[in-house]
Amino acid sequence: MTDAPSPTTEWQIWFDGAALPNPGRIGLGVVLRGPAGERADFSGLAGTTGCNNEAELRALGKALDMAGASGARHLLIRGDSDFAVRHLRGEARTAVAHLDRLIGQLQVRLAAFASVRLEWIPRHRNPDADRLSRAALGLPDKPALRPVSRRRRR
Repeated sequence: MTDAPSPTTEWQIWFDGAALPNPGRIGLGVVLRGPAGERADFSGLAGTTGCNNEAELRALGKALDMAGASGARHLLIRGDSDFAVRHLRGEARTAVAHLDRLIGQLQVRLAAFASVRLEWIPRHRNPDADRLSRAALGLPDKPALRPVSRRRRR
């Protein structure tokens, strides 16, 4: 019997990290939603400095801590970091040794869950995690994107 996820068992994660300056202090933002409507948000500093890519990876690490503590077994993880998603899926490699070690550690942690789906999403679809990572650094929210005008030129 397989331990396949269903909408009633899958936990959802949105993660984002920011570095100020880049590299600099690292802010983490995480939104965790459980299948029964539970919600936990996290906004905080990583306690270390690094680049934006490291910030994204550390935000996912915090999200995995939260999911594990909540008893999650099946995860749908969404982030707007192409770097983090591609590297954690094994679709890319980095020559930066400390990032490679962090990616390896996260891959081991991801394998401890019964199932994991890792999806890249555009930044505008990750506003809560973005707001939380920026707030950790004392930064204001980014302005909302305005719809693109579709006027035809003549």
